[in-house]
Amino acid sequence: MHRYRFVLSRPLQFLPVIFGISVITFILVRLIPGDPARNILGTRATPTALANIRAQYGLDQPIWLQYFYFLKNLANGEMGKSILYKIDVLKLISTRIEPTVALVVASVILSIVIAVPMAAIAARNNGRAADHIVRVVSTFGIGFPPFWLGLMLIIFFSVNLGVLPVSGYGETLGDKLLHLILPSLTIALSLSTVLTRSLRAAMIESLKSDVATAARARGMPESIVFWRHVVPNSLVPTINLLAVNIGWLIGGTVVVESVFALPGMGQLLVRAIFSRDYMVVQGVAMVFACATVLVNFLADIVTVAADPRVTI
Repeated sequence: MHRYRFVLSRPLQFLPVIFGISVITFILVRLIPGDPARNILGTRATPTALANIRAQYGLDQPIWLQYFYFLKNLANGEMGKSILYKIDVLKLISTRIEPTVALVVASVILSIVIAVPMAAIAARNNGRAADHIVRVVSTFGIGFPPFWLGLMLIIFFSVNLGVLPVSGYGETLGDKLLHLILPSLTIALSLSTVLTRSLRAAMIESLKSDVATAARARGMPESIVFWRHVVPNSLVPTINLLAVNIGWLIGGTVVVESVFALPGMGQLLVRAIFSRDYMVVQGVAMVFACATVLVNFLADIVTVAADPRVTI
């Protein structure tokens, strides 16, 4: 069990990371051009009305004092009140978590479903035509922006074929899953290209390993050797790569949710930035940061559990 000692110490190491992210987010949000009070009242607002709004939300205080109040609210389990929506930020975020979590989970599952067969085909046909095709496809896939890819999928599947909804989230479970197909496929097609290249290289290396050679010496068929020994050993570096790319995945949800009008945290973040809703931007950024840290932590646990040779 000494291999899992990091589970006790790692959360303490995350505290400075979260603190640093909160400072950077707090400062960058306030560097956005524009005045939240003027966005609320409009261009014809009087100086007195603007001053009252700024005083109401503490925007007239020095920035260090505003940050102190932000930390105080955070310690009490609060993130302030939204300037635009007029409700608590945590309550607002809680209504937007489900679409984002569903999109991330569906995208990861689809990425793995796409990446594993493609990497297996490439690795088992190393240097042949199939391998070259997979490498070319994965190389081109890296260069496709998610917003462009999403628009192309909408045009093909929704406009031309009419088989999938263009936007929204739906009400029932089946309707929600139907609305998630195109957004999750958009992210998965981009993410799977990165995973395919990493998994292919790991599979080729595992095919040459002593474990695979010993399995062949015992008379095991090549397909059994590949799926029982090569694939499990190749998944460990892919898990780490997926954890590293979780930040990119979360960033991708921000763009994709805007393209497909998914009512998730990504779309909420974009609207909050345009409306200068500081509290919401800080709250969503903190949730994204905590989610990224948590996913990396879980990836470390899975890596240690999957490979006894790994120590963290």
